[in-house]
Amino acid sequence: MATLIPPSVIVPPANSKSAAVESEKEKVDYLNLPCPIPYEEIHREALMSLKPELFEGLRFDFTGGLNQRFSLSHSYVPPLLEGKRCSLSDNKCVPFISVFMGPTELPTQSADIVKIPTAHYEFGANFIDPQMMLIGRVMTDGRVNARVKCDLSENLSLKANGQLTGEPHMSHGMVNFDYKGKDYRTQFQLGNGALLGASYIQSVGPHLSLGGEVFWAGQHRKSGIGYAARYNTDKMVAAGQVASTGMVALSYVQKISDKVSLASDFMYNYMSRDVTASFGYDYILRQCRLRGKVDSNGCAAAFLEERLNMGLNFILSAEVDHKKKDYKFGFGLTVGE
Repeated sequence: MATLIPPSVIVPPANSKSAAVESEKEKVDYLNLPCPIPYEEIHREALMSLKPELFEGLRFDFTGGLNQRFSLSHSYVPPLLEGKRCSLSDNKCVPFISVFMGPTELPTQSADIVKIPTAHYEFGANFIDPQMMLIGRVMTDGRVNARVKCDLSENLSLKANGQLTGEPHMSHGMVNFDYKGKDYRTQFQLGNGALLGASYIQSVGPHLSLGGEVFWAGQHRKSGIGYAARYNTDKMVAAGQVASTGMVALSYVQKISDKVSLASDFMYNYMSRDVTASFGYDYILRQCRLRGKVDSNGCAAAFLEERLNMGLNFILSAEVDHKKKDYKFGFGLTVGE
């Protein structure tokens, strides 16, 4: 009787099933890539940690709800604190009062730091709607600032900002058209002085986006072109930017945990041979947020926002420039949500 030999059975490796699952997950649907962030915001996470709103002196801010869409603002601030000092959520407008006492640094040809105590009063009006935002400011020195953001359609938005001053050739304005596609963004800019610009950024993978920009300054007869790349995951963000003007910018943000992030950037100007590197941190606790940085120029800065109670925040700001021997310290209170 012949001996029966069972057919050989090939047993697959134990990790073949997991490898197949992983390969299935690695498949990328290039027809459904995420929409990237705007070209001008590729370094957004790094700027949040490395560029806090530092100030010098005493600062007091008050905000209170007026109605759903319209509000008035009163500010007493120096030119040192110009810019965005409060954030307004969609469909909510609040009156804003800010009082500041502190010095202003004057530009000089020598290495010495010259500061004088100056300040001005600022009056403003805000209109916030889910599809439109209007913000205006009038200062006692004669300057008028305005910002407009309007959603023309679901994918097309209009942004405009301008400043009028009594000084000759110092007034400026800019209009941006931003179009948001399925996996790309494009922007067209038009400004005074025959300034024209356009940018485009495209997602080429689930985490990688590439873009470029061109501009033409007709008043100065100068043109330029730039390229950018951004790679982001749940734990890190890396971005790089280079332009024909000689500018090279690199940034990296590592998310250690939900509350701690580390950031670094590198700036190089080929024309002027200026190089600056900085390292910063962003620490978010239950009732406070601490941000700080140290750069290669010997400048160290820290910014603390402490929530003392509901609607009451305490602010500390410090900046020490060892090279220029310039020391800036400030503290303030923010009342209202």
